[in-house]
Amino acid sequence: MLECRANFHQRKLRPKQFLHVDSIQKHMRKLLPLIAIVVLISAAAALSLPSSVVATRSRLNLRVMTYNIHVGVGMDKKLDLQRIADVINLEHPDLVGLQEVDRGVKRTEGIDEIAELARLTRMQFAFAHNLDYQGGQYGVAILSRFPILHIDHRKYENKREAERRGMLRIEINVRGRKLSFVTTHLDYQYADGRRFETEQLLAFLKDQTEPLIVVGDFNEEPNGEAYQLMWPSFRDAWMDAGHGSAGFTFPADKPSKRIDFILYGTRHLIRVKKTWIPNTLASDHLPVVADLEVR
Repeated sequence: MLECRANFHQRKLRPKQFLHVDSIQKHMRKLLPLIAIVVLISAAAALSLPSSVVATRSRLNLRVMTYNIHVGVGMDKKLDLQRIADVINLEHPDLVGLQEVDRGVKRTEGIDEIAELARLTRMQFAFAHNLDYQGGQYGVAILSRFPILHIDHRKYENKREAERRGMLRIEINVRGRKLSFVTTHLDYQYADGRRFETEQLLAFLKDQTEPLIVVGDFNEEPNGEAYQLMWPSFRDAWMDAGHGSAGFTFPADKPSKRIDFILYGTRHLIRVKKTWIPNTLASDHLPVVADLEVR
């Protein structure tokens, strides 16, 4: 090839040897089918890339929060839902799992708390009625910035504790990808009750195929049986972010226990980017926030 180029440059071209514009266009028309074939082959090669390569181009970033709001009553014993909403709005989460939520209950002035929080945060909501109380309903709830496609509520069969517990799952669609988000609140009196409820939670979720995030107030620390049961199906966002065993969330004024968790299923590629605990006295618990990447 190099030798041919040398010979070409050594030859002198007479004027009549230069290509006319019409001749160039004629050659280009002949080349167009070849160019089209090359483009099609390149596209087919791109489509045949391994799924792991495609996944890196469609990473889904989510900010999630878990927050036991103590029915909106802060450490000063005052009911103030605006303070709860301010905590949420300051962190800008996409999904919030809430525990201890009232709807139409006398102790909280008959307010529909989840509807009010949804209005103050401009988010959609789902509510799970676990217990009738003082003329209203009490349970757990979820706030979502994405349209909620499906709601699934299950009450636990633990009748040993007077306060009935349950779990709430929503299914959302984010840019064409389905995801399940769950909030729960476990028995605060008995360790065996928490274990029994966790066994039911895992049974409810065992057939979930989409990426799964579970948050809530487990009412026990990581060395408890209920928490340990979540392994190996789930990972702890706080631990995976490299924070160690800190992350105390209760009580809010002098936190000494880590009982509020953000967990995510191990079946899918979910990576923790960052976790933190906002400092607030709007409830008797502190919220936990995590930035997650679903790949």
